[in-house]
Amino acid sequence: MFARVCDPMRQNFASLQTCVMKTNMDLEYNGALTPFYWKGSPRAVSFDAAGIQQKLASTDLPCFIVQDFRGRIGASNEGELTANGKGLQLLAMANALPPSQLGDPSFREDYNLKYAYKTGAMANGIASEELVIAVGRAGLLGSFGAAGLVPARVLQAIEKIQGGLPNEPYAFNLIHSPNEKALEAGAVKLYLEKGVHIVEASAFLALTEHIVHYRVAGLSRDQEGGVVINNKVIAKISRKEVAAHFMQPAPERFLKLLLEKGKITPMQAELAASVPMADDITVEADSGGHTDNRPLVALLPSIIQLRDELQEKHQFEQKIRIGAAGGISTPASALAAFMMGAAYVVTGSANQACVEAGTSEHVRQLLATVDSTDVIMAPASDMFEMGVELQVLKRGTLFGPRAKKLYEYYQRYKSIEEIPAEERLKMEKQVFQKPLEAVWQDCIEFFRNRDPEQIERAEGNPHRKMALVFRWYLGLSSNWANAGTPGRAQDYQIWCGPAMGAFNDWVKGTYLEDYRNRRAADVAEQIMQGAAYLYRVQTLKMQGVAFPLEWGRFVPQREQMEEKLYYPG
Repeated sequence: MFARVCDPMRQNFASLQTCVMKTNMDLEYNGALTPFYWKGSPRAVSFDAAGIQQKLASTDLPCFIVQDFRGRIGASNEGELTANGKGLQLLAMANALPPSQLGDPSFREDYNLKYAYKTGAMANGIASEELVIAVGRAGLLGSFGAAGLVPARVLQAIEKIQGGLPNEPYAFNLIHSPNEKALEAGAVKLYLEKGVHIVEASAFLALTEHIVHYRVAGLSRDQEGGVVINNKVIAKISRKEVAAHFMQPAPERFLKLLLEKGKITPMQAELAASVPMADDITVEADSGGHTDNRPLVALLPSIIQLRDELQEKHQFEQKIRIGAAGGISTPASALAAFMMGAAYVVTGSANQACVEAGTSEHVRQLLATVDSTDVIMAPASDMFEMGVELQVLKRGTLFGPRAKKLYEYYQRYKSIEEIPAEERLKMEKQVFQKPLEAVWQDCIEFFRNRDPEQIERAEGNPHRKMALVFRWYLGLSSNWANAGTPGRAQDYQIWCGPAMGAFNDWVKGTYLEDYRNRRAADVAEQIMQGAAYLYRVQTLKMQGVAFPLEWGRFVPQREQMEEKLYYPG
């Protein structure tokens, strides 16, 4: 290979003079010579390919690209710069940038984290206790997937996670439930009683009494009279109009209502005017589950701009941080988000394929084979009547097209009885695997303990009854996938975004290609280490250093990963 060095002092517009020097390593340089020189021990410079790669990967140290008197190009993490003409020629350099420096330092400090990295709250306990505890012990923030679970199950998770993370960070999901308001209210009540001080608010279309209650009930004053926010809210959004609600103080009408009910104090209502509804806003792009399929490169900058405008208006003491989610599953995607200004990154689909995820072996194995195009939009159970869709896996399951067919029936007919007999029989046999009246009896039994109002609203309303019957299938299909229910594999509802395919492409040929080796904290470590490595490579490239193609990609390495994952707290 060759190292090409272009000296601008010897260039003119008529012709470019190129000095070509043969070396013994796979590194090229095509940038401008600097007047600086590198000074240090010759033993600190590596001229071979393996040594140079090691210097590049040591992102917690600076990296100097130098040229010796024989024309060889090498790299070092040590030494100092001098301008006196003595030493090796300095071609390029990159400052130290360990993965812990990516993102907003206040995000790490406020939540006591190792990295500005978070795992998302995949519903129905897919983001399980084991997953949250594993990433929490590694110094990362994980959210338990409480959405869709009954209060008793959520209570069980709270006790287990608090026992496993007595001093480490964790969060719980608080999902907006417009059709089951009792669930949202019950979750807030449980979180306040059990001391859950971080929630990930998701799927909100607007603020509700319940999310305001959680936020304001945690406000107090310190000894100096400053506002203390004990209940932190990380709001996951994909629209500016929704983000705006969380970027401003709690609405007066909710504060008045909560005061009348005795759920907050007058002092807390007063303090609420000086803080936004959220500490952090996660911008969710094209993700698994609930998503608007928005491109991150368009959405993230607009939300950051909106934050800046509202910060200028309200002058909050602590500026809201903006994180990025959706499509993030590789070092390159994480670095792209950080470079666009994300304070932190959130992963989702890739974690579902990890061994700690609360899903079945069949699902984990299937997810490890998918491509970025193996996804489809399908009706969401919790917002079925509103026509809201979520992104699910298309490969290996018929859930997507079957769920779409049910919504077509809901739009076309006003009751189950209106469905043509032949179509109804086919639906009962292939999809529900039992008569629809039997399904309705299951619905009655289910909502009797969960939310009796649902059945009351369906009495005398055939269209509402149809919706609940269809939601039976939509809701259970996720449970079947998580449990690996035999005979139901074709009906598995597996939330998945394109990021899953990108992750599989990245880890192909490495130890992480086997789904049995995928652990959430390990995946996080590899993504963040890789993001820091790619930043270094790009920094040197912009100074004229050209690397072999394979050096521009971070390959997960298993060696010493256990040591890297250790986090003392």
